[in-house]
Amino acid sequence: MACKHFVVAVALIALAPLGVSPAWAQKHGLKVVLDPSQTVIHWSLSGDIHNIHGTFKLKTGQLIFDPQTGVTEGEILVDATTGESGNAARDKHMQDEVLESGRYPAIFFHPSQLKGAYKDTADPQNLQAQGTFNIHGADHPIDLPLKVQVASGTITATTQFSVPYVAWGMKNPSKFLVRVGKQVQIDVTAKGTIQQAD
Repeated sequence: MACKHFVVAVALIALAPLGVSPAWAQKHGLKVVLDPSQTVIHWSLSGDIHNIHGTFKLKTGQLIFDPQTGVTEGEILVDATTGESGNAARDKHMQDEVLESGRYPAIFFHPSQLKGAYKDTADPQNLQAQGTFNIHGADHPIDLPLKVQVASGTITATTQFSVPYVAWGMKNPSKFLVRVGKQVQIDVTAKGTIQQAD
């Protein structure tokens, strides 16, 4: 499935049917741009012998949100082909048989609403991002708990959530003598910049 890349102009136009004019969003909305080099995505999968750990890499991440209404538009895009655990044979099986990253190279989150009272302060705050998570070519509604801290135009956000990959149609990589869990735990620490939307 082709990835829907984030475009600021489209996001602003999309706000209009929700009662927020593009001009208002430009004046009052906040824009977040994540830095892939400072964003870490860890995953872990439980196993009967040992747990498996690995990483993915963020490709791009941009969004605009209205602090007053919580209305949010944008995209957090992960390159599925970057998923790795440090074991070449296991990673090839994950890419070819589970993620099928040749067919579905993009994993992305499209936020639609930010819940909680966002404040432009340096104090840590707990928020919740609602939206659509797409993996293996299928959309899934999801709520992500966020811990956010803003300082001098820099934003740091962390989240933890589970991906029930088997229930979502992906192959269980368990073998006869080695069994693994049916959910993958994801831990993200994302960093970037925050500013008034252009």
